[in-house]
Amino acid sequence: MPSKEAPKTSEQEAGDDVGSVKAKKVAKPAKGNKPNALQQPLQPSEDLAAVVGEEKLARGEVVSKVWAYIKANKLQNPEDGREILADDKLQKVFGKAKVTMFEMNKHLAQHLK
Repeated sequence: MPSKEAPKTSEQEAGDDVGSVKAKKVAKPAKGNKPNALQQPLQPSEDLAAVVGEEKLARGEVVSKVWAYIKANKLQNPEDGREILADDKLQKVFGKAKVTMFEMNKHLAQHLK
């Protein structure tokens, strides 16, 4: 004889397992509302603008343009690729003749507003 129970919904079936945990749906903020800190356009200082240009750029774009400049002018130490040998333009940005690639972002941040 067929049972006269109402068919279970997918939520009820998922909750039938003993000890099962239901995942709560969390509303995500809509994309495109506000850029995050890495996407925020920033104005480079005069010294940095000599390398990347005068227009406002996101931090990621600045780093990409600085790396393109470093590679185009062969400013990486051939013995240690992690080290950057600054030319006159980059020396104004970095404040010294040699920096590591790990220090570079710290120096760039001082030239972005």
